[in-house]
Amino acid sequence: MKKLLIISGVFLMVACVPAKKYQELEAKYEKSQKDEATYKTQAIDYGNRLKEVETELGMLKAANEKMADDTMSMHTEFRNLQAEYDRVSQENELLEKQYEKLLNSGNEATAKLIEDLERTRIELQRKEDRLNKLEQELNAREQAIAQKEARIAELENVIAMQEKIVSDLKRKIQEALMGFEDKGITVVEKDGKIYVSMEAKLLFPSGSTVVNAQGKGVLIDLAKVLEDQKDLDIIVEGHTDTDPMRSSAHPKNNWELSVLRATSVVQIMLDNSAMDPAQITAAGRSQFHPVDPNDKAKNRRIEIIISPDLGPLFDLISETP
Repeated sequence: MKKLLIISGVFLMVACVPAKKYQELEAKYEKSQKDEATYKTQAIDYGNRLKEVETELGMLKAANEKMADDTMSMHTEFRNLQAEYDRVSQENELLEKQYEKLLNSGNEATAKLIEDLERTRIELQRKEDRLNKLEQELNAREQAIAQKEARIAELENVIAMQEKIVSDLKRKIQEALMGFEDKGITVVEKDGKIYVSMEAKLLFPSGSTVVNAQGKGVLIDLAKVLEDQKDLDIIVEGHTDTDPMRSSAHPKNNWELSVLRATSVVQIMLDNSAMDPAQITAAGRSQFHPVDPNDKAKNRRIEIIISPDLGPLFDLISETP
């Protein structure tokens, strides 16, 4: 009887293991889906805001060029008006001298001279007023141009800085993974992000979620490059082919396989580096994002998407030009 109770207990423990494992997988899958949704939202937001920067930069450049052309025309008008002002001023000075002579001589042409003198004084005052106004407008335009040029330079500097960060990081990753290019690893820069794609055969035995020794070495090398980069968002995506899983154990389907492979990769990277877990997200994409419909091997892959912190750039977007 006692043996029977022990055997029954053992059977109960064995029966509980698959259910517990399944619950853990369900929890991982749900977290992966939530993290992926958050990442998608952030990626769309970052993409839209980056387009806003590029649009604003284009508009600023166009407006600045037009203002510069208008200001050049105003400078020409100012020089012409200054020359006309000098001419009228000399004429007025000459008339004043003639007027003094006529006052002393009592010539009857004095009245005509006074009329001419008054006319030149009025014209002179009008041109002087126009010169003063034009000078104020020129100063205001030059100040506005200087502000726009400063903002354009600021935007270009930040964009250049982001591009340099991505370019330098891509170079470091390529150097760290040198020697694996012919084994199914590609490093691509696209839309301000770095995509590190690893074919599944480099990391996993067929149908397995356990990373092999060679794959572990690759992931550790990559993690060592990324551990000092604190201003990055990293998402690890698992991808499968379209072949259905035929297993009663876990993983039971391609969704589970993609999620568990992503979490395995994340765990190795975190366990073997000083990477901040808050920077990295694991996600499963199953079979629904193939890179080559005619090559299943390429579709079975891990993609690590590395995005730089766009905070400084977006701070500039929110500033008033």
